[in-house]
Amino acid sequence: MTEPDHNSINKALWDELVPIHVASDFYDVPGFKAGNQTLRDFELDEVGDVKGRSLVHLQCHFGLDTLSWARQGAEVTGLDFSGKAVEAARAVAEEAGLPARFVTSDVYDAAAALGETYDIVYTGLGALCWLPDLDRWADVVASLLRPGGFLYLAEFHPFADTLDDAEGRTVVLDYFLDGPRIWDEPETGSYADPDTPVQNSRSVEFVHGLGEVVSALTGAGLRIEFLHEHDYTLWQRFAVLERHGTVYRLPEGHPRLPLMYSIRATKPSP
Repeated sequence: MTEPDHNSINKALWDELVPIHVASDFYDVPGFKAGNQTLRDFELDEVGDVKGRSLVHLQCHFGLDTLSWARQGAEVTGLDFSGKAVEAARAVAEEAGLPARFVTSDVYDAAAALGETYDIVYTGLGALCWLPDLDRWADVVASLLRPGGFLYLAEFHPFADTLDDAEGRTVVLDYFLDGPRIWDEPETGSYADPDTPVQNSRSVEFVHGLGEVVSALTGAGLRIEFLHEHDYTLWQRFAVLERHGTVYRLPEGHPRLPLMYSIRATKPSP
């Protein structure tokens, strides 16, 4: 499948999901406008103080995480390939009284679309699976960073995606899958609202192992500060998972598995 094909298919899906997500309890936009924020505790701890620092959020959807960084004091820009998402993000920013810039662009064209560099490039959960070429993505990230700036990436762990949905004990999918994975699940709706069907139900995703991610970043000249693997996730990834506060963990006695990971990578100063 060529790049224009996957872009058009995925963009149609995400354009349709925007109003569903804005209206969903999952995203709780009224609560956000009232002062809530959407960043996870481990992200806040690992990124650190952002007051007065410039931050760009790639693949920002309709901007709640972007605007949460603004609430932490960052000067924020969000970028997404969905014009409908960017329109929604601008509306939320205005209604919440938060300063932010939102730009519509494919992530691979981000450097030209944004025209500036940043202290922090942030990429949130569920972003990398939409990108066919991680080397190209890492080059874009490096081009957006000022010397001494850093990328912060939080993602769902690719190993968890190989396991069965019920118990998370049996490998059922290929970790080293080459090429796109095409999904069409018209009855499942969205992760934010499973009961609302979507017309554009097809999606094209790409599998990226942990080694591929690290190699892409180091190949772009970034220095890995840390790679942390986490034994919890943020949703009911397996039926057996148990909720503990805002996270989901495997039950006691089940072998612990990596369910998320986070990376911080710095652009060296000359």
